[in-house]
Amino acid sequence: MKHITKVYGSLYANNDIPLTLNKGEILAVVGENGAGKSTLMKILYGLEQPTSGEIYLNGEKQNFRSPHDAIAKKIGMVQQHFMLLEPCTVAENIVYGKEPKKGLFFDREGAVKIVEELCEKYGLHIDPRLKVGDCPVGLQQRVEILKVLYQDADIIIFDEPSAVLTPQEVTELLATMRKLATMGKSIIIITHKLHEVMAVADRVMVMRLGKFIQEMPITETNIEEMSFLMVGRHVVERHVDPQPTGERVLDVKDLVLAGSDAKNILDHFNMHVDAGEIVGIAGVSGNGQSELIQCLTGLLPPTSGQILLQGKDVAGHSVGEIREAGCACIPEDRYLWGCAKEATLTETAIMAHQHKPELSKNGLLNSKGAKVFTQRLLDNYDVRNSGQSQKAGELSGGNIQKLIVAREMEQKSPLLIAAEPTRGVDIGAIEFIHGKLLEKRAEGDAVLLISSELTEIMSLSDRIYVIYEGQAAGEFRKEDATEEDLGILMMGGKLV
Repeated sequence: MKHITKVYGSLYANNDIPLTLNKGEILAVVGENGAGKSTLMKILYGLEQPTSGEIYLNGEKQNFRSPHDAIAKKIGMVQQHFMLLEPCTVAENIVYGKEPKKGLFFDREGAVKIVEELCEKYGLHIDPRLKVGDCPVGLQQRVEILKVLYQDADIIIFDEPSAVLTPQEVTELLATMRKLATMGKSIIIITHKLHEVMAVADRVMVMRLGKFIQEMPITETNIEEMSFLMVGRHVVERHVDPQPTGERVLDVKDLVLAGSDAKNILDHFNMHVDAGEIVGIAGVSGNGQSELIQCLTGLLPPTSGQILLQGKDVAGHSVGEIREAGCACIPEDRYLWGCAKEATLTETAIMAHQHKPELSKNGLLNSKGAKVFTQRLLDNYDVRNSGQSQKAGELSGGNIQKLIVAREMEQKSPLLIAAEPTRGVDIGAIEFIHGKLLEKRAEGDAVLLISSELTEIMSLSDRIYVIYEGQAAGEFRKEDATEEDLGILMMGGKLV
């Protein structure tokens, strides 16, 4: 890729970017949110067209107008958010769009055979007859990889591939990438996890604010240098000192949420959080975390059990009542739960604050007060924006996340639920958000941290619960928790 430039209005998402990839090589592309990594990959995959610049493949100039063009030239992409049909089988998902036929009809057994041969060839084993909706996240990602390999891709782009995996699944994924590279596939990995870059990449390319910063062989760099190049300063390594805790703020007792079948989604779940502590909940996505958050915040009424917030049972109460009782929440999906994409930054900032005296009177909004309030949040939380009338959906992922964090922190609630607070955000924003959570803890408030990032759980939490199939599978003090033990419980194993 030569001199790739992509301009949106006055914003340079990519500014004169070069990228080279050799056969059988793993190239890591790293940078903060808004650095332009995803835009560059969308251009390579035909999802976006460059404003200027050229792409050459095996010496021939290319013009990718759509992903169809890129796939035809053997370029595949494993998306961060899986593009799978959950009611369909593994085999049906993998061959979708290029199905084997028996006469005029879909050859289901032929598809199963193709997938079995594909699994054998690449050492990525999965039952082709399984329904995708019944597969854990790690296996769903394997289906995505097999889909790309079925399309006969020689170049494979992985976008944040380990965001939702257990430590054991991450190790397996990195081994798969290495194997594919030794078989002659060329791989580009976009990630924020620099220890993974060190473990798997041959070369690393650093981007910052839409520009190419530096490229180097992995043998000639380290995590500290990459962090520095990504954010333009040295990132502080946090040490969290123990501190005394206060009264019980949240006490969840015997919480049950019935599922659509005989199995409970939350199955007699117990946990508590005290003032002045961060309690982490570790688990693979899909084990009841989302439903737990929804029960705690009033979006779902539990079937039975108690949710005691400062001693008052709020189980089954409305969202407004639970907020009033002292609970704020950074939701796990910033676009689905955290904001409306079409709302302005002012509207996004004042959500759930609109009844405050400085923001409204007699049911009418005080526009001037709302602007002052919003500007304070934007400034204090370093949200990069082009003005308060900008739409939430136009901010980069890291910046909209910082605005949501600012809004929820500003509630000054005794309990803050932080669900996936740094999912898909860059190293600078992660450092900033972690600092804010620790400030909340230092002020004597309670924080419940729910994250699929095990390093985040282990570095910030005073205590850790593991959730598996809706139950608390284990509880650890920070000093007793190991990544291996947590990983075993997260997969449903037992500790010896």
